[in-house]
Amino acid sequence: MERLWLETMTHLEKKVSPHNFSTWLKPLVFISIEKEMVTIEVPNRFFYDWINENYRKILEKTMSDLGAANYQIKILIDEKKKQDKIIENKEKKYKEIVKKPKNKKLENHFQNLNNKYTFESFVSGPSNQFAHAAAMAVANNPATTYNPLFIYGGVGLGKTHIVHSIGNEIITKNRDIKVCYYSSEKFMNELINSLRYVKMDEFRNKFRSMDV
Repeated sequence: MERLWLETMTHLEKKVSPHNFSTWLKPLVFISIEKEMVTIEVPNRFFYDWINENYRKILEKTMSDLGAANYQIKILIDEKKKQDKIIENKEKKYKEIVKKPKNKKLENHFQNLNNKYTFESFVSGPSNQFAHAAAMAVANNPATTYNPLFIYGGVGLGKTHIVHSIGNEIITKNRDIKVCYYSSEKFMNELINSLRYVKMDEFRNKFRSMDV
């Protein structure tokens, strides 16, 4: 019966905008179908509420139309043990990657990232839940989803943390991607120095070589 779920996702991918599909529907995990009850799993409470309010009906209708039955959706939140295992694996992989920057070429692949700022250590709340979900979508599909992504808000809501988290998440999945984090002040200072000392070609080449 997993085939019915895959057919449903294929159908909805054509109906929903690419950004919304990637952010909200792609992360859904199919668990089982028992009679007319379809069980799926979501990563957190915010996803649960959003899917329940915005996508439950379209999921149920699409599955019912494709499967010729009156299907109902049951949504589960990912178990803590499973999440802890994912966190443990990601942290282990990240440590293995950042252990090697004695190789200068590898060190240049991820500049200015703080490895303490990850999605796992990010505290998600009402003020930043949507930003968190959008950032996760970017980390899963760099240069594809929300390109570019703009995040704004008040002091202490986690902007810096979540931007570093995107970079850290990306390099745990692909160590060959070049990722850098720059504050606007640092970027402007480097630009001014490049103009002053006639190093604009070097400046342009540096940032054009970055993937994220």
